[in-house]
Amino acid sequence: MVSIEVRNASVDFPVFDAKTRSLKKQVLGKAGGAIGTGSKVPVIEALRDITLSMGDGDRVGLVGHNGAGKSTLLRLLSGIYEPTRGTARVAGRIAPVFDLGVGLDPEVSGHENILIRGLFLGMSRKQMEQRVDDIAEFTELGDYLRLPLRTYSAGMRVRLALGVVTTIDPEILVLDEGLGAVDAAFLDKARGRLVDLARRAGALVFASHSDELLRALCTSALWMDEGRIRASGSLDEVLAAYHGPHPG
Repeated sequence: MVSIEVRNASVDFPVFDAKTRSLKKQVLGKAGGAIGTGSKVPVIEALRDITLSMGDGDRVGLVGHNGAGKSTLLRLLSGIYEPTRGTARVAGRIAPVFDLGVGLDPEVSGHENILIRGLFLGMSRKQMEQRVDDIAEFTELGDYLRLPLRTYSAGMRVRLALGVVTTIDPEILVLDEGLGAVDAAFLDKARGRLVDLARRAGALVFASHSDELLRALCTSALWMDEGRIRASGSLDEVLAAYHGPHPG
């Protein structure tokens, strides 16, 4: 049984360069979160008082402008960030799909990186060996898979990483839509596999700017704004509120 329980969680980032306090107030205060002023060290309040509960079968979309806190929330749920205040408890194996470069070694071949990335995402070596041919076919990298990853272009690295992550069987999938430098045709192909991946997951948290993809994958949503949850509910209700008249 998978579950996510977050209660009154906040994530703060101290900024130790006090000389830039004025600039950060002007820029970051508008771009996402807020600047804490209660101490001599400026603090970026990236998430504030986040409460959410999820279980098996839940499909939650995250909407909001760039800098609203979506990526920080994904990292909180994945265990990359610890809450400064409050609690965040996750039961189940998390598969974070938002930083495709994590778990790749530039000095070994594409084939070896398929195994390494799969192990990083919680799969066994035997499971990954059974998936190698399918991943190789999907990436369309051919003989490049025998070469060190450092010889790959950015787009080729994304192809390899996507080939791996779209073959796993996650209990909880934490997904960001951004796929990086790939051509349009391959992006369409990758999105189809991401939809299949999301449907295999026990639970899904998906950050996206695409209403079409959100409707394909999610049934409920959270609207993130300045590090807070501004609205939550059914996907259609939250999208209507987010796209309606509102400041900013």
